[in-house]
Amino acid sequence: MKLNDQEVAVEMNGKRYHCAMDITMDYIGGKWKTVVLWYLRNDKKRFGELRKLIPQMTERMLSIQLKQLEEDGLIRREVFTDKPPLKVEYSLTEFGLSLLPVLDAVAKWGRELGQSNGKLVEIN
Repeated sequence: MKLNDQEVAVEMNGKRYHCAMDITMDYIGGKWKTVVLWYLRNDKKRFGELRKLIPQMTERMLSIQLKQLEEDGLIRREVFTDKPPLKVEYSLTEFGLSLLPVLDAVAKWGRELGQSNGKLVEIN
């Protein structure tokens, strides 16, 4: 990547990145991470709530994505043990919240593309 007219790479977390997009996509790349982050943008969610919101995603895949997002510091997993059954909630961290403008821009682009090239169908 170019910074102050000099070609540079970024070394971070044991990896070397040659462009800024590579860094971003390492955190949010793939089919499901941005979708999970999108649903956590306004409020905490439990695992079952996320499953209902993203029915095409398998339980195993959701578990993997949540673990990766937590390891990357984008979401927090909070376990409540005060009374059975065990309750776990997921929410965005401050670091995750810093992605909201990016998620909003991506959603706006997709919404505009969907409206101009697709058709709206009702969900029952």
